[in-house]
Amino acid sequence: MAGKISMGARREVVSVVTERYRSAKRAEKGRILDELCATTGWHRKHAVRALRRREAVGPGEVEATRKRRRRYGATIKDALTALWEASDRVCGKRLKVMIPTLLPALERHGRLQLGQSDRDRVLAISAATIDRLLVDVKIAASGGRRRRAGFHSAIRREVPIRTFNDWNSPPPGFCEVDMVAHGGTSVAGSFIQTLTMVDIATGWTECLPLLTRDGSLVAEAINRAQSLFPWLLRGVDFDNDSAFMNDVVVPGCRQQKLEVTRSRAYKKNDQAFVEQKNGAVVRRLMGYGRFDGVETARMMGRLYAAARLYVNFFQPSFKLKEKRREGAIFGAASQSRSTVIAVRHGIGRQLRVGFVRWPTGRAVSEWLEIE
Repeated sequence: MAGKISMGARREVVSVVTERYRSAKRAEKGRILDELCATTGWHRKHAVRALRRREAVGPGEVEATRKRRRRYGATIKDALTALWEASDRVCGKRLKVMIPTLLPALERHGRLQLGQSDRDRVLAISAATIDRLLVDVKIAASGGRRRRAGFHSAIRREVPIRTFNDWNSPPPGFCEVDMVAHGGTSVAGSFIQTLTMVDIATGWTECLPLLTRDGSLVAEAINRAQSLFPWLLRGVDFDNDSAFMNDVVVPGCRQQKLEVTRSRAYKKNDQAFVEQKNGAVVRRLMGYGRFDGVETARMMGRLYAAARLYVNFFQPSFKLKEKRREGAIFGAASQSRSTVIAVRHGIGRQLRVGFVRWPTGRAVSEWLEIE
């Protein structure tokens, strides 16, 4: 019985027994303790302490809960905020991996001055605690989002659908493609769009500014992206935007022997990889303001050209390793993934890809078959 009784039931048993225990003589108290230990599974000393605490509270009163002592104070929170900003506001799991490298760098440059005890706490802090301590900081730094609705066309119906569950670990070269609107609080008029392309296998991200939402500009940007990725593109996955689903982009991609697919309408999770990069890369760099004009687009292109080196070479990332189902509950496990540095050493139908392990910096290389 002791293994099946709940904590709530144990508290009820103690509240019932306390009055009898208070008025009982020594021998009777011993028998009451034996019954209580047999019922609850407690050690005898713990049962005595529980009855004495109940006596101190008194009948009909509610026992005050003990408050947990705060381990991480304002100093730790300020240090985490500085580390979070220095890491380009990555999530807690990624920041946890970067702290052993970032903390000494910030200390060398005078950005952080921590005592030994506080420094040990920062190094030992968990990813969940990082997210919990920075929740109000992230809320203050966040903004709103706007997206356009989809567009139905005959070309759209011809393009096959690919859901989030259909990728099945593809080789490098298959990308999710999306656009980010820089219209500010209004979508009226013409403004700059950012074309975001994310490689599914590696997370490699390329961002290209477009003057307007136009199919010919999208096709031109995809052609340019062919030279930016360290491997040849093999497929593109669009959403249902009319800038993609038209007689310029889809036929143009098929002429380049790219596999063209699309997500389901109103199902953003089908493009989870690129949607995440829209916020983690584009919105963090450009914010939510309105941008237009040729000169602004040229400056955005220079910014993306510089940022792509940092995002693709130095920022750690993690990827889903496996997913298990236990009854009605899905459990997921993630694995740390190295930032990929790939160069075109094309020999025959093979591609040599180099990897740099984070944070050790140890370089290794592998050969990937290109079908």
